[in-house]
Amino acid sequence: MEWQAFRLSLELAAWTTVILLPLALVIARFLAWHSFRGQSLVQALVALPLLLPPTVLGFYLLTAFASDGWLGRFYETLVGQPLAFTFEGLLLASILFNVPFAVQPMQRGFEAVSRDVREAAWCSGMSRWSTFLRIELPLAWPGLLSAFVLTFAHTLGEFGVVLMVGGSIPGETRTIAIAIYDRMQAFDESAAASMAAVLLGFSLAAITLVHVLGGRVGARRG
Repeated sequence: MEWQAFRLSLELAAWTTVILLPLALVIARFLAWHSFRGQSLVQALVALPLLLPPTVLGFYLLTAFASDGWLGRFYETLVGQPLAFTFEGLLLASILFNVPFAVQPMQRGFEAVSRDVREAAWCSGMSRWSTFLRIELPLAWPGLLSAFVLTFAHTLGEFGVVLMVGGSIPGETRTIAIAIYDRMQAFDESAAASMAAVLLGFSLAAITLVHVLGGRVGARRG
């Protein structure tokens, strides 16, 4: 077991979740409660990372993050270091390719909250902010928790985008998924098997939890 790669994966997953979930919360709530022109396009853009092959998404991100790319050039001018093949670049890529895993479960959670409940809270004198904190969030929590679990678990297991954007720099961008690939390339099947078992356990637990929470959201809608 390569603990350095595992710790890096946990750190990447934690930072991705902490940064992405508040942003996804705003997007998901807006999409759940508002109708506007171009909404279908926005929904499609949110879901796009689910449909694109990871190498395709990784290629476009690497092109943007490179020193001669528009984002990489701006970042290097601002910070003084490159964005591609760094933990910061890997984190930004992780946030982007996890958008649907964070937004969609939250959106379903907010859609499961009846509009009548919100309106009743407003009629009783509660402010919109108080209604959000005391009514909407508690009722939509299965969707929020699903988003947390999916984002964290997907970050741990992502390979294609991580390899394209970060490469395999020990202690910097070499995650556990990359470590498994490297071990198989070196014909060290026992080490690869132990790390793969860890990711399998995380994935199985995440899928089980999401299905349980999805059942609760469906029951609430019913």
